[in-house]
Amino acid sequence: MDLKDQLKDLFPDHQSQEEEISNEPNDNLWIQDTPIICKYEKRKGKPITILEGYTGANEDFKKLAKELKTRLSVGGSFKNDSIIIQGDYREQIMNILKEKGFTVKRVGG
Repeated sequence: MDLKDQLKDLFPDHQSQEEEISNEPNDNLWIQDTPIICKYEKRKGKPITILEGYTGANEDFKKLAKELKTRLSVGGSFKNDSIIIQGDYREQIMNILKEKGFTVKRVGG
């Protein structure tokens, strides 16, 4: 009998924290009807990917920016109601956003 079984015997009504935590931290993002614009630019010779056009709350957009940066393992920022990701990650970002239920429009190049 392992430790979890012993604890269940002692505290039958208790639920472990592993069961309470959901896998998706951003389940409650507002999904809009208009597409998010994903475009590519070069600034000072370095490629960047810019996401614009989110009409929900800024806090939701910041959470989305943080998740994109961690999933892609790249740097970036949130400025002037747009997400700036370092590098050309248009395809990966578009796939991630489509998984979440957003519509994405690719602009330029």
